[in-house]
Amino acid sequence: MNITRYDPFAVLSDDMNRNLLSRFNRMFGELDEEAAASGWAPAVDVREEDDKYLVTADIPGVNPDEIEVTLDNNVLSISGKRDSEKREDKEGYHRVERSYGSFFRRLVLPETVDDARVSAKSENGVLYITIPKSEKQKAKRIKING
Repeated sequence: MNITRYDPFAVLSDDMNRNLLSRFNRMFGELDEEAAASGWAPAVDVREEDDKYLVTADIPGVNPDEIEVTLDNNVLSISGKRDSEKREDKEGYHRVERSYGSFFRRLVLPETVDDARVSAKSENGVLYITIPKSEKQKAKRIKING
């Protein structure tokens, strides 16, 4: 006889996680079919600050000259290629987990970005992209008289 335990809170938690993930993907994009087909895509963090968005992507082993970053109509695209190492069977590999090949990530950003002032730098296998918010779109604090 099998006993199955029903936990209504686990179901609610799973639903909430799926809902939040869906909202995040609609806001900041998700893996494109191209990215999924390429075999790997860099992990990306997106953080919002008062005056800018910060995008951090882990791209170890990729020459910064081989990375292309574009921003077009509030869509940030990161693409490039990590070349594979040549291996011979006699080298004693038992397991290969590192992915190689082309990658592509696309993130949809809010319309508040200032695309003329975007900057990117690569340091120790991490790509840092700074996307300032436009001056006219920054939130203003309204003083209440009374």
